[in-house]
Amino acid sequence: MTDTPVSNTPIEITIIGGGLAGSEAAWQLAQNNIKVKLYEMRPSTPTGTHLTGDLAELVCSNSLGSNLPDRASGVLKNELRHLNSMLLECAEATSLPAGAALAVDREAFAHMVTEKIQSHPNIEIIRAEMKEIPQTPVIVASGPLTSESLSQSIAKLSGEEHLFFFDAIAPIVHAESINMDIAFRASRYCKGDSEEGDYINCPFTKDEYYAFVHALQSAERIELRSFEVATLTSGAGVKAGQFFEGCLPIEIIAERGTDSLAFGPMRPVGLRDPRTPAGKRPYAVVQLRQDNLAGSLYNLVGFQTNLKFPEQKRVLRMIPGLENAEFERFGQMHRNTFIASPKLLRPTLQHITRDDLFFAGQITGVEGYMGNIATGLLAGINAARLFKHKMLITLPRETMLGALCHYVTNASLKDFQPMKANFGILPQLELDKKTGRRERGQLYADRAANVLDRYITSVVE
Repeated sequence: MTDTPVSNTPIEITIIGGGLAGSEAAWQLAQNNIKVKLYEMRPSTPTGTHLTGDLAELVCSNSLGSNLPDRASGVLKNELRHLNSMLLECAEATSLPAGAALAVDREAFAHMVTEKIQSHPNIEIIRAEMKEIPQTPVIVASGPLTSESLSQSIAKLSGEEHLFFFDAIAPIVHAESINMDIAFRASRYCKGDSEEGDYINCPFTKDEYYAFVHALQSAERIELRSFEVATLTSGAGVKAGQFFEGCLPIEIIAERGTDSLAFGPMRPVGLRDPRTPAGKRPYAVVQLRQDNLAGSLYNLVGFQTNLKFPEQKRVLRMIPGLENAEFERFGQMHRNTFIASPKLLRPTLQHITRDDLFFAGQITGVEGYMGNIATGLLAGINAARLFKHKMLITLPRETMLGALCHYVTNASLKDFQPMKANFGILPQLELDKKTGRRERGQLYADRAANVLDRYITSVVE
């Protein structure tokens, strides 16, 4: 925690990036009567992945993770509700059926966030690329697709090479093209908001599964460009062609073993195929999750891929029920950028050499939508407190957000990799070996809630 204030309260603060972190940070500052200039380069300067100029556009999955209170993502959401996250409020207002997860209509979600930001009297949106880090107070929330110019400015400031990894996004199909004579609606273990089930499931027999895996293993992939391979090899602890483990393309998983998909994104647990006489569990299954409010689009859950587009059409149509699938979007891979946060940031998300320079979002090494929103919220709150000459917040490690910030600012740089909310980064509880997973999760959740309550009461004014 630091209590070093800037010499004069600034008229305004600059935020670079109108994604999840930047939008949440802007809102928190504006609500604290700080004037904000929010720079977003889209749509005039495209990223190659985003489709619109809306703020907080989701480009990968439309799921913000589990809503269950005894899961790590649920713990983080509860903390953000306590801290008045505007983006979480928008997500819940635009939610779609997704079992125990919080999934959103991505278009409605981005529209709502954009409208709230645009209408706030303390926020000015500037549609231009910020190519350098200004010497005035700033929050850098430029995200995983930070422009080359800004990347160079950050590298110059930090004196460290950036770290890079690759991320991949899943295909989306039109609902009307799904063969519901084969596919069926259900949620795992019958958990969900609707009686039919929140997911569309495409079941495989053993022979169908092995034929599909063989096709995946032999399908043509999009080649990495030379500059992308070069940047990968320059980062500390990151090798050429490496993917973040949580976003592995299906073809990479298939290379690990013939049954690796059946125990990964295609695991059939908790599902029964109603086409079979006894409701037998499929050998493997591909789940499709609703992607828009109208229910006309569905994304293939966990099916990020870097196959060439014609190959995606050929191979993915081997999935039972998708033999005539029409694709709204094919999967693709894109470069993600993050800084060496253990050397560059304090737990308050301030730069180590500049009190008025904050970083937030995926560029810090925090992974997952909710982690991005959460660090944007903390950076916004701390920037506001700095300019009001108040003690800055370092959340306790027993909270999920505190643990995430501690990880990205204290991990060993040798093997530093992006991290999402999980119970493994929390200080461990001494539990009986017989304590079940759900009970263990609830104990961590209860401790996080109690610690956060006490901290806010004692520290936050």
